[in-house]
Amino acid sequence: MRVRHNVRAVLLEDDQLVFLRRRWPGCLPYYTTVGGGVEPCDADHEAALRREVMEELGATIGPATEFLTLTEPGDKVTVVRHYFRAEVLDIDLNLRGGPEPDDADTGDFSPVRVARDASALTALELQPPELVGHLCEHAGTWGA
Repeated sequence: MRVRHNVRAVLLEDDQLVFLRRRWPGCLPYYTTVGGGVEPCDADHEAALRREVMEELGATIGPATEFLTLTEPGDKVTVVRHYFRAEVLDIDLNLRGGPEPDDADTGDFSPVRVARDASALTALELQPPELVGHLCEHAGTWGA
């Protein structure tokens, strides 16, 4: 069985959390964490995270801390999702690049900032539920 590792970022900017608003052509928008697959060129998970944050947001981040790991077994591939939190140091949407933001067929990638409280997080309808539960319980204390 193959194992694919995926890195996801919950980003802090000032006193808010930053997520992505994704909208595919012809579909309703949804909200997600920044991130993607670990590539062979990535030195480690944190290097993959930094690459994904730059590709999708044009952002640089401070130290990243892994706070949640979820495994999704599949028939042919098991996906291991590594969730990190990190502070945004700088963001410039003009610096975005990579395969998804450069391809019009993959839709819109827009950053959205939300308060670090349960009602704001729940309203986004983020998936998976384990992530939302963890964020509702802990995100208010991050950076405190």
